[in-house]
Amino acid sequence: MSSDEIREKFLEFFQKRGHKVVPSSSLIPDDPSVLLTTAGMQQFKRYFTGELDPLKDFGSQRTASIQKSFRTTDIEKIGDESHLTFFEMLGNFSFGPAGSDNPQDFSQSGYFKKSAIYWAYQLLTEEFKIPVSQLEVAVFAGDQEIPFDKDSYSIWREIGIPEDKIKKGSQKDNFWGPTGDEGPCGPTTEIYIDGVETWNLVFNEYYKKQSTVNSQQSKMHKLENPGVDTGMGLERLAMVTQGVKSVFETDIFQPLIILINKLIPTLDNKTIQIFTDHLRAISFLIADSVEPSNKEAGYILRRLLRRLIAYLIKNNIQSDPFLEAIGFISQQFKPYYSELSDAQKIINIIEQEKNRFQKTIQKGLKEIQKFKEITSKEAFYLYETFGLPIELIFEFANKEVIKLLKREDFEKELKNHQKISRADVSRKFGGHGLALDTGELKAKSKEEIEKVTKFHTATHLLHQALRGILGKEVHQMGSDITPERTRFDFSFNRKLTKEELQKIEDIVNQKIKEDLPVNFIELPLEEAEKTGALHFFKEKYPSRVKVYSIGPSTNSGQAYSKEFCGGPHVERTIQIGKFKILKEEAVSSGVRRIRAIIEETIEVKL
Repeated sequence: MSSDEIREKFLEFFQKRGHKVVPSSSLIPDDPSVLLTTAGMQQFKRYFTGELDPLKDFGSQRTASIQKSFRTTDIEKIGDESHLTFFEMLGNFSFGPAGSDNPQDFSQSGYFKKSAIYWAYQLLTEEFKIPVSQLEVAVFAGDQEIPFDKDSYSIWREIGIPEDKIKKGSQKDNFWGPTGDEGPCGPTTEIYIDGVETWNLVFNEYYKKQSTVNSQQSKMHKLENPGVDTGMGLERLAMVTQGVKSVFETDIFQPLIILINKLIPTLDNKTIQIFTDHLRAISFLIADSVEPSNKEAGYILRRLLRRLIAYLIKNNIQSDPFLEAIGFISQQFKPYYSELSDAQKIINIIEQEKNRFQKTIQKGLKEIQKFKEITSKEAFYLYETFGLPIELIFEFANKEVIKLLKREDFEKELKNHQKISRADVSRKFGGHGLALDTGELKAKSKEEIEKVTKFHTATHLLHQALRGILGKEVHQMGSDITPERTRFDFSFNRKLTKEELQKIEDIVNQKIKEDLPVNFIELPLEEAEKTGALHFFKEKYPSRVKVYSIGPSTNSGQAYSKEFCGGPHVERTIQIGKFKILKEEAVSSGVRRIRAIIEETIEVKL
């Protein structure tokens, strides 16, 4: 069965069972504690928590998707039979309550374990024609915190799976989530086909809270409305249905492998598979507006690109395989992912990175050979001087030479030589900068609170200035404020010009100089919405909200800016100081980001 047929059958199967098919979200997730989208459920996280309403947004409590996914933990495993960095995740989801949980119920209500397990079994054995004898399953065995998942076990036995084909796994193997610092999670039941883990059914029965130092309560809490989140790798399913021993032997990869063999005939099989995986991953990252950099998703992209460049240098390959290979990938995937249509954009970014680092990496690889011993100090020298990530040092240096090198020592060395802002440190470890709730603000210094307060009010001015210059289709998509800077994400489909950025900056500073009053009123939610104040349309607000206005009062209709907000604000705009935009960049498809600072105090001229 071809991969195209698998896609079609999967979505058609669940559509018939009341599921709304939802397009893939970006590889850059909305959740700031997660670097990249690793699973299909990430775009649905807020439906599981009850923050968003699936009936309102999808017309059903059931959805299905084929989600672009990326897992950095598998980079070093590439070249075996089943691991990939970029892959496509087939998934079906239920956002509770479970109702009758009858597999014959094809309505749009929620369902739970019985329907999910029966449908998975039916799809694999009836639609994909996989013999029952090839199936094995696993369920959660239970531990001191979470009990044995006896319901899943009983359902599999009811279907007819024999006891010796049902394994009981630990929390490490059969308990999933959450994505990020906290969120829905629960026991899983996994389906193996000929020993290959193919489908993971997650039953979100619990909510895990982010741990705190003073917390005496369990981090796990039962969800009032449990949900279903399943994930099955398209590439692995293609492998088992097509009767091959590796994902790289499927129709998803074989045409590209044949092309790379033609373009670079001297590479061994494992290196060809690395090229195949990384070229796909690079294409999808760039298509989602990721650009090479030294942090976050940009660093992952740079790491993959430099690895391929290093292989070309190591194997003395003078030809450039990127142009033809990226064009091929674009043609293969653009019917499903329109963002892949602009192959030239992807090629241009790859060529820029290649031209920038090729000679330097070449020198660095030669430099590695000079060392008889590489510790963290030598590794940092290679990184700082030649731009070699530690992964390339591990990969291309002689094993005896690096036997004393430890990743954690290198990272300590790196921190000692860099000035990393608090915001970057916070993001690296999954945080959100300085939170704007009063509880955390009390724990910070008075000076820091004052800086954050200025930035917070300036961000309101920035939001309104963007809408004034770019149009009312601009909406806030997220923000992150620290004592050092503000970072504001907004919806817009292109790069801003220098002239537009200057106008926006000038407007913000003009409003600051006008010394406008900043006030708020607290209103019932419905009444607050009638004021026309800006807010997140998908956000779940309390019954009463604060509406902050900059300028005349909120109800006068003449305020320059009006927004729902619970954060701290200055009393008058002159207190903010001079606003300076540092950078405007892409975050993901249709989302841009502005980084800005406050340079100095502005004095009122009477």
